[in-house]
Amino acid sequence: MPQDMPPVGGYGPVQYKRNLPAPGFRPTTLLLGMGAIMVFGFYKLGQGIREQNELAREKMWSRIHLIPMLQAEEDRDLVRRHLADQAREKELLGENVKVYNSDRYVRPTYAVTPGSVTK
Repeated sequence: MPQDMPPVGGYGPVQYKRNLPAPGFRPTTLLLGMGAIMVFGFYKLGQGIREQNELAREKMWSRIHLIPMLQAEEDRDLVRRHLADQAREKELLGENVKVYNSDRYVRPTYAVTPGSVTK
């Protein structure tokens, strides 16, 4: 019995690899998507920082504009205390005694002391 020989031109190629599509997105698609998300995140971060800076600037200017009013309120309180102190001195001493050697106004300093001391 004669031996079988291959056909003329040989056998066709044997497919031993599986041609399966890769799961998921291609790496370039993933990188572009992640880059777009990061760019958007940094954009929103920059907008938030700008907003915080603007709010801080507005807060500072509002405080600057309130300073004269607060100073005037404190001055009125000091004048009221000074006049009450002079009236008290006049009631106790009979006349206003100058305790300083000049007529220049000296801003008083008050120390808060406890009313009663407990041991």
